[in-house]
Amino acid sequence: MATEPFDPKAILASLPLLPGVYRYFDKQGNVLYVGKAKQLKKRVSSYFQKTNISPRIRLMVSHIASIETTVTRSEAEALLLENNLIKSLKPRYNILFRDDKSYPYIVLTGQEFPRLTYFRGTPNRQHQYFGPYPNAQAAKDSSQLLQKIFRIRTCEDSVFNNRTRPCLLHQIHRCTAPCVNLISKEDYQADIRNAVLLLNGRHQEVEQTLRAAMEQAAESMHYEQAAVLRDQLRDLHVVQQKQFVESTGNTTDADIIAVMQLDETVCVNLAMMRGGRHLGDKSFFPDHAEGLTLPEVLSAFIAQHYLSRGVPSILLVNLECVDDALVELLSEQAGRNVRIALPQSGDKKQWLEMAEKNALLALQQRAMQQGGQQLRLDTLRELVGLPDMQRIECFDISHTMGEATQASCVVYEDLDMRSAQYRRYNITGITPGDDYAAMRQALTRRYEKLAAGEGARPDLVLIDGGLGQLHIAMDVMHELGLNDLALVGVAKGVERKVGMEQLIFPDRDAIRLSGDNPALHLIQQVRDEAHRFAITGHRAKRGKARMVSSLSEIAGVGDKRRRNLLTHFGGLREIQQASVEQLCQVDGISKALAEKIYQQLH
Repeated sequence: MATEPFDPKAILASLPLLPGVYRYFDKQGNVLYVGKAKQLKKRVSSYFQKTNISPRIRLMVSHIASIETTVTRSEAEALLLENNLIKSLKPRYNILFRDDKSYPYIVLTGQEFPRLTYFRGTPNRQHQYFGPYPNAQAAKDSSQLLQKIFRIRTCEDSVFNNRTRPCLLHQIHRCTAPCVNLISKEDYQADIRNAVLLLNGRHQEVEQTLRAAMEQAAESMHYEQAAVLRDQLRDLHVVQQKQFVESTGNTTDADIIAVMQLDETVCVNLAMMRGGRHLGDKSFFPDHAEGLTLPEVLSAFIAQHYLSRGVPSILLVNLECVDDALVELLSEQAGRNVRIALPQSGDKKQWLEMAEKNALLALQQRAMQQGGQQLRLDTLRELVGLPDMQRIECFDISHTMGEATQASCVVYEDLDMRSAQYRRYNITGITPGDDYAAMRQALTRRYEKLAAGEGARPDLVLIDGGLGQLHIAMDVMHELGLNDLALVGVAKGVERKVGMEQLIFPDRDAIRLSGDNPALHLIQQVRDEAHRFAITGHRAKRGKARMVSSLSEIAGVGDKRRRNLLTHFGGLREIQQASVEQLCQVDGISKALAEKIYQQLH
């Protein structure tokens, strides 16, 4: 029976001329698109006009089966709701930016002798945070350079509080060993103040302070101290040349955002400037950007990127995309004025040109990678007889002599690994070491949902193993009524060498591809990722189990005290890092028992 086309007239007639958010749904109830409007009636009605709409919008409109709207108090509030819904619902026709949950920071902790460390997560007020940095490597590089200049400790408190002699870092001139009082509190705090100045971009003040201290030490004939300060000055100059790119007198915090396009691919490059220092950059490739203009892409990036995290005072962009509601919302969120500017000259213009070049370079690199991936995929399609194959899922099992068995499922789709869709399965209720039973359990748990109509359907399932594992997969698919799923086993061969893998098929003879075959390279890529993901989860599970076991084996630590320890510290890793004094603070833990726990865990 044919379904009647969707008639929006009744809904459009009831919509108000008020700000709000609208959502379009298809026949299955899936969200097609989320948008915000200054006036809901005018905005939603515009989608159903017969002229002046793009092919992309026309295709979306043809799938609309229902509409929902939410009225808000202002356009800014509508923008915030729209952004939250896009991130949670991930509609098919909204542009989407994949992003890290949090950006890394450099932290100076709030102890008497502060620690220099790298951090992701929610800031704690008792510490000083510097950043954010665009990627982990940029933060770690800055941290290492600061450690080299000022020799600030990086060790955990549990190590710092229990040292009796200097560690290796002191011997290689990377720490002043405050743990054993080889530096006074006053001198250590002076190094901390200089590090803070440098992190805030005030390197000239640092240089003046160090030079004055060096000259004073030389005049007082404290030549060893003067030599230390001389070395700090030298290292400071190296840092300035390598990492701290100075602008001419401009210490404004700014993010530089450039959007560029190569063929059909769009890239947004984000560079971060803090205190006149270039902290690094990161490139983003949005999903569902087809048919959108570059200003639309840029506006979507700013909304999705900044409406859930801190924003600097100024965003420098390479295209005009000012949205008054967005600027208002960002300023309200930051508690100060935020500007979006398109510079025409000076340092800021040069920063933008740098971001544009980096975006183009990222696009060129991605084009080369995708070209290679396309060749691999096309070759594999021909090999397995699936000309339209897009999605591959691969399974692997990991354990140590049957301990802490875990299975992994990784996904390859649209020429790339899709880590957000990876899954791990804790395997229980089997004979330890029975890989066949583990594979059966993992496949059943994954594909019984697919048989019930949930989840994405793979075009090819790779099984890391030989004929036995493949037969298990065939049995599971038969039991679930999924006999049409293509299966291939990947056996390592007799010598278990890379390049000697055999591909085992349910309905034809096994084959061995040459080492330079693109199809083999794709299979190895997906199989190796499944192995990495499985063994990472297995090691974490095994370590946790052994830690719990080691706590249970300590005389005097029963279920109640173990629960008290876990509740107090929040996790096993934190217990292992705790000092004897910190362990004593837990209810029911005496000084003698704390010492016993510390010795057992170290």
